[in-house]
Amino acid sequence: MNFLCSWSGGKDSCYAFYKAIQQGYKPTVLLNVMNEFGDRSRSHGIPKNVLEAQAAALELPIHFFSSTWADYEVKYIETLKALVKDYPITYSVFGDIDIESHRSWEEKVSTAANLEAVLPLWQGDRKQLVIDMIEAGLEAMIVSCNEVLGPGFLGRIIDEAIITEFEALGVDACGENGEFHTLVVNAPFFKNRIEVDIEEKAKSSNYNFANLVLKV
Repeated sequence: MNFLCSWSGGKDSCYAFYKAIQQGYKPTVLLNVMNEFGDRSRSHGIPKNVLEAQAAALELPIHFFSSTWADYEVKYIETLKALVKDYPITYSVFGDIDIESHRSWEEKVSTAANLEAVLPLWQGDRKQLVIDMIEAGLEAMIVSCNEVLGPGFLGRIIDEAIITEFEALGVDACGENGEFHTLVVNAPFFKNRIEVDIEEKAKSSNYNFANLVLKV
């Protein structure tokens, strides 16, 4: 029942990790894909040392590889195959909820490495999943967002009040359509809180990013 978790550092992968444990699976290793420069995660723009701090708080190893979007699938499969040799894993856990093309891709790359994909959040109600995450004690900070939300939302913690704001703006409560991404800074299963500062806010391709600095 050992699993690798596809770890973005955000709320969905973290909550999937937690739900998988509740279902009897055992966490073994985390996997994160970095940008081609190897300094930030490709999906969420989170610095490598912040992701390492999360792994330390979970007391688990985390593996990184760098990739462009063009090479993403090939490198992902290569990495999964290598990790299967290094760790006694038979399952891969992902945090997707209801986008069928994402699930198909995750099953494809997992099967290529003789792993079985597990999606603990699959077909959950998006809003209810966020409420459940909050009630479970996950503290998730918005670290990137689109222009509908704007830079003022960067650094804010996901709570029930902010869900109401999202809905008023026509933004999905879970951000499943890419409206925003988060960093989990604390959870009941972390041994310590992840302390970060926002050094500055930046914009790229009409998307806002918080440049995070790990406080030590």
